[in-house]
Amino acid sequence: MNHDHAIAIVGSGFSGLGMAIRLRQAGIDDFVVLERAGEVGGTWQANTYPGCACDVPSHLYSFSFAPNPDWTQTYSTQPEIWAYLRRCADRFGVRPHVRLDCAVKSATWLEQERRWELETSDGTLRARILIAGMGPLTEPRVPDIRGLDAFEGEVWHSARWNHDVDLAGRRVASIGTGASAIQYVPEIAEQVERLHVFQRTPPWVLPHTSRPIRDWERRLYRTLPLAQRVMRGGIYAGREALVLGFVKHPRLMKVVERMARKHMQHQIDDPELLEKVTPDYTIGCKRILPSNRWYRALGRPNVELITEGVREVRARSIVAADGSEREVDAIVFGTGFQVTDIPAAHRVRGRDGRLLDDLWHGSPRAHLGSTIAGFPNLFFLLGPNTGLGHSSMVYMIESQIAHVIDALRVMRERGAVTIEVTAEAQERYNASLERKLEGTVWNTGCASWYLDRTGRNATIWPDWTWRFRRRVAQLDPAEYAFDAPVREPVPA
Repeated sequence: MNHDHAIAIVGSGFSGLGMAIRLRQAGIDDFVVLERAGEVGGTWQANTYPGCACDVPSHLYSFSFAPNPDWTQTYSTQPEIWAYLRRCADRFGVRPHVRLDCAVKSATWLEQERRWELETSDGTLRARILIAGMGPLTEPRVPDIRGLDAFEGEVWHSARWNHDVDLAGRRVASIGTGASAIQYVPEIAEQVERLHVFQRTPPWVLPHTSRPIRDWERRLYRTLPLAQRVMRGGIYAGREALVLGFVKHPRLMKVVERMARKHMQHQIDDPELLEKVTPDYTIGCKRILPSNRWYRALGRPNVELITEGVREVRARSIVAADGSEREVDAIVFGTGFQVTDIPAAHRVRGRDGRLLDDLWHGSPRAHLGSTIAGFPNLFFLLGPNTGLGHSSMVYMIESQIAHVIDALRVMRERGAVTIEVTAEAQERYNASLERKLEGTVWNTGCASWYLDRTGRNATIWPDWTWRFRRRVAQLDPAEYAFDAPVREPVPA
C-alpha cells in the first residue's frame, strides 16, 4: 500500500466511514482508512450475537446525508445496519481508500517531520493528520476470574460470538446483564438445556416499542424523502426531551421509573425473582434498556438468575460467591467493553514520546471530545465525554466530523502544518464539563461503565446534543496553536 498520506483514519464504522465520505465531499482524496477486520462496519461488523440490534430508532441511527427508506424495523437489527454501512462505503466511493485486515499497532508523533508514523500489521505508513475513529465499543472487557484459563468448555465474549458452537441442549453460564446480554439471553434461553445468568447489578428495563415498518411507509419514504426527514426530526426531538430528566431535573425520572416497575411487575409472577431484578439506584444512572423478552426469559423453568457473583471457574463448572457450584459446558461473557480505559491510549505517543495513557492516568480528557494538548494533528471521533444515554451516537459523530473538516479549513487558510489545542482551552472545557455533570442522573452513585477508574464520568455529554453540535460547528482559532507555514499544501 501507499506508505504516505495526508490523512490516516483508523476504523471503518460510522465514525471512520462518515469521516471518509465527508473528506471526499470536501474534495480531499489523499487519505487512507485502516481497518483491522476483513470488512467495513466497525462494531456492527464485529457484534453478531443472537438478537443483536440497536436500541436507537432506525431513522435516527443513520447518516443524515444517507437516509435509508428501506429499514424493515423501527429499531434495526445488526445485519441491516451492517448492510447499510457497506452500501454507504460503496455508494460514496470510499472503498478504494479502505485497507482491510490492517491493524494499527502503534502511532508515534515525529516532531521533526511533523507527521504521524503508524506501525500496522501491513507495514509502516506516515500521515500528517491522524483521525481515531475506533469508537468506544471496540475492545471487549472480560473480567479476571480465577480458574478461567483451566475451563475445559467453550468460552467467548458476546462481541466475538462463536457461531461454530451449537448451544442446543448445552448447559450455559452467561455473565453480565447489560445491553448485549439482554438481547442474546432470550434468544439462547430457548435452545439450551440450562442457562445460569450471573447478575451483578440489575438493569432498569422499559417496554420495547420496536415494530415492523409497513410496506406503505417504505414506499412513502422512497417517494417523498421529506416524510422520512420529518420522522427523523420527530424522533430526535422526543429523545432530546429525555435530557430534562437526565440532566436538568433528575426527579422527573420518577415517571420513567414507574413505567419500568409496571413493566417488570406485569411480566414477572415470582416474588423472589421480582426482588432480584429490581434495581436500587436511580433510573438512568446506568443505561436504560428496552426489551419485551428479558423478564420472560428469566422466568423460564430452564433459566436461573444468580445474584451472588462469580468466585471461580473450574474445569467443567462455575462457582458462585456463596460457594454453590453449577456444571456448565460453555461460558458467555456479556460484560461490555473497555470504554473509559481506551485501548488507543496505550499505543499513541505524542510530543516527546509521551503515551496518551501517561497523560490520562485512566481518566480520559479531551477538548470537545476530540483534540488533546501535546498530541498535534490528532483528532478523536467519539472521544471522552461524547457519549449519550438517550439519543443517537451518529448525531455526535457527524458533529465531530464537521469540526474536523472545519479544522482542516482553518489550517489551509493559515497555511499551517500543525494544529494543537492549548492546554488552557482544554482545561477550561473540562472544568465546564465537570460543573455540568454535577447533579445529573449519571452522578447519583451507581457503578456504571460511564465512570473511569477514578470514579469520574469520562463518557457522557451532559447537555442537549444540539448544544454540542453548535459548540463544535466552527473551530475557534484562539483555542489552538498553529505551527509554521507548510512546505506542502494542506488537504484541500
